[in-house]
Amino acid sequence: MKGFLEDANYSIGLLDEGATLADVIDNCIYEHTHTGKKAFYVGDLGKLVRNNIQWQNVMAPIKPFYPVKCNSTPGVLEILGTLGVGFACSSKSEMALVQDLGISPENIIYTNPCKQASQIKYAAKAGINIMTCDNDIELKKISRNHPNAKLLLHIATEDITAGEEMNMKFGTTLKNCRHLMECAKELGVQIIGVKFHVSGSCKDLQTYIHAISDARCVFDMAEEFGFKMNMLDIGGGFTGSELQLEEVNHVIRPLLDVYFPKESGVNVIAEPGCYYVSSAFTLAVNVIAKKTVEYDKLLPSGVEQTRNDDEPVFTYYINDGVYGSFASKLSEKLNTIPEVHKKYKEDEPLFASSLWGPSCDELDQIVENCLLPELSVGDWLIFDNMGSGTLGEQSTFNDYQSCLVSTFELS
Repeated sequence: MKGFLEDANYSIGLLDEGATLADVIDNCIYEHTHTGKKAFYVGDLGKLVRNNIQWQNVMAPIKPFYPVKCNSTPGVLEILGTLGVGFACSSKSEMALVQDLGISPENIIYTNPCKQASQIKYAAKAGINIMTCDNDIELKKISRNHPNAKLLLHIATEDITAGEEMNMKFGTTLKNCRHLMECAKELGVQIIGVKFHVSGSCKDLQTYIHAISDARCVFDMAEEFGFKMNMLDIGGGFTGSELQLEEVNHVIRPLLDVYFPKESGVNVIAEPGCYYVSSAFTLAVNVIAKKTVEYDKLLPSGVEQTRNDDEPVFTYYINDGVYGSFASKLSEKLNTIPEVHKKYKEDEPLFASSLWGPSCDELDQIVENCLLPELSVGDWLIFDNMGSGTLGEQSTFNDYQSCLVSTFELS
């Protein structure tokens, strides 16, 4: 497998006995204080191994296919590839990235629901045959550019408690599956299985019951058309919590045993992304500017003011934002409150504070309102659980380099 140790953007090392991740962060902050104070990550690659062991203990024999878009750091991909994890890719660049590491095409799925014709051709040339599809236009495009493709029909799921479809953009209905099978039969395209996805934000795990039942209906439907289906992809939505993993397993295991027993020959796979990497990476950012603001301007609308007007309220600007490591903040709420790196007294006063990125854009708000001790320009803040959806192709804005990644493996 191709290594990444020669890449100047990454450093890797085994910690001495007794050393901790906090020690690594301290050392990196000391170095960055003298070389430019860039935001940086520290990754515990050993956490990936431990998460994989936990997956095997709880979810086996369901095989994980890691979504590369979740975190495409070379060290992550190399470790997961060594562990035998498959990869779910959404673009040509992601397919090339994992193939450069020596990953077999059989362990790669092309999961983008809206594929470019040129990228379908690339997959065909690379021998990557398994891909997802949820409409007849996409099906025809695949048949023209990859006649040997093996399709997973992506079916929509519904959050029962919310009464809303979770796949608002992607996923087809049971009724339309019959139409897609008719089209596939005419075009000579193979359909080998079903995919669905239950969001990690779904509060009712009974949604899995309906999704697996629907998948069984599609498998039965496929027999009428002569398709020999052998794969069920239960998607992602695994948050990284061991408790959630066990809860999901408790719900799905009895259904899988009934609808897709071992003797059926159906391979059940999943796409855990956040599960593997979220808790493995910590982000350190530097305070680059500070100002005092009026308290009522800091509060969310509709919240009453309940403080002493004499207390200062602070807005801090940090050297990373929504156009870099906090990109997911644009589409989902960030609940993480940072840890202040510098030492402060337990009885030190805390002040209402907000955190903003460096772009001077009104969308670049990281934390709307939190309590922090008074910070100074140059202080560091630490964000935990930053490994998902943040690392890979990063953008730069206003002459700020987004992230320098420092990766260490803990023994």
